[in-house]
Amino acid sequence: MRPIPLRHHDISLVPKSARVILRPFIPGGVQRITTIIGRALALSEAETRRDLAAVLKDFEARHLDIEASLLASFAKVVPHLFTHRPLSKERTLLIGALFSGEYALESAALFNPSIVPHPDQAGVAEGALRFIMSLRATGEGHISSVEFRTGLISAAGDIQLDAISRFVSMPVLDPDPSYMKVPFVVKLHEMGFENGASTAVMEPLGDGFTRSELFRSVLRVRRETQPVTQGLTNTLSCIQWLADSNYEMHFPPELAMSERVIFPVSPNESNGIEDARFVRFTDDDGKVTYYATYTAYNGHAILPQLIETRDFLHFRVLTLNGSAVQNKGMALFPRRIDGNYAMLSRQDDENLFLMFSDNPHYWSDPKVILHPAEVWESVKIGNCGSPLETEAGWLVLTHGVGPMRKYCIGAALLDLHDPTKVLGRLSEPLLLPEGDGREGYVPNVVYSCGSLIHGRELILPYAMSDHASTIVSVSLDELLTRLVG
Repeated sequence: MRPIPLRHHDISLVPKSARVILRPFIPGGVQRITTIIGRALALSEAETRRDLAAVLKDFEARHLDIEASLLASFAKVVPHLFTHRPLSKERTLLIGALFSGEYALESAALFNPSIVPHPDQAGVAEGALRFIMSLRATGEGHISSVEFRTGLISAAGDIQLDAISRFVSMPVLDPDPSYMKVPFVVKLHEMGFENGASTAVMEPLGDGFTRSELFRSVLRVRRETQPVTQGLTNTLSCIQWLADSNYEMHFPPELAMSERVIFPVSPNESNGIEDARFVRFTDDDGKVTYYATYTAYNGHAILPQLIETRDFLHFRVLTLNGSAVQNKGMALFPRRIDGNYAMLSRQDDENLFLMFSDNPHYWSDPKVILHPAEVWESVKIGNCGSPLETEAGWLVLTHGVGPMRKYCIGAALLDLHDPTKVLGRLSEPLLLPEGDGREGYVPNVVYSCGSLIHGRELILPYAMSDHASTIVSVSLDELLTRLVG
């Protein structure tokens, strides 16, 4: 059977080392830190102004607000200051610079894209669509973050990406985020910390509480409990870890979409935010929320997490709960099915699963719906993003791993009313690594974290060999004919 024709767009998203952020760069050990601070304190004010001027001349043009970043780094070492003298602004900034470093977000790779309609369609011509694309950016140390791009799909299906800025900015973290009591307690139970200490912390709190209220309760329990056992310390540390893993952040509205980056914040994602699968979710009451499932990685273990936003300015990051929250590749359906949320997953690193829940933050009882069937997917299969609703059924793009660890993209069709029923699947890949696209950090891979339907075309952004990304279009009618034929 002949391959399904693909329309390759002249779009190439390649890593750009010039896109850098400033982040804290703090040597290990208190003695090292205090020694560096001591050298800065020993400078005269004239020397301080001279050395700061040299830093700003060298780096200021590379960042939108370098002073804010330097002050943030200075705040990290304030506990190690050994002087009570007020410091001049210049000395404060210089100390911040001594504990800062640039990080090239995408110096290694810009890959694994997903795509959703932009929440703002004002001024878009009839039949056209403005979109947001998310990308996994990877730099030194293989630390991954989430970047964004915007663009326009014309009524004729032509695709144009908006120009990007060289500047990149991290969001502002909310210092006092809010939490819901029930999922917080459920997660503590899952982690094995449902005990007297956790009960003493959680019971006085309301159904919704803030970080400051939680920590006041933690301090009270620590103060009132004697002796302080290892079990108590472990429980309170777990509560701290869980609070740090659920956070809120926002970007200033004047920042262009390409200037926004979600960089790892919590300990459980210290080595990367991987493979965000964004979906535009419409609830039964018509309210639209953009969700993204992603994999948090701390260098040793992975943990699926959830991002929520309505405007791509304000974000909430939440841990997911339930026995099925494991492995990679969770992908949420874009609406409820018979009142329940639905999620694709891969619990066993081999098959494609489906599960339902009345709560988007709690998942259990997954059921296998697809096993590897063809040689090109015989090692394992997974999803390439959230299912897409068509009149024929739920279109699911899959990735299959076969001989020589070659990744191909396939497709399957699920029943609209009962997605546990598989109506059809491709016996041959829709997309496979070819030509220069085979070469990269991980060779012989094509991979996507989400696509969309525009008119009668499937718009499929995908990554090539864990290095760069591009976009193809596919006739929806031809694809559905192959799936149901």
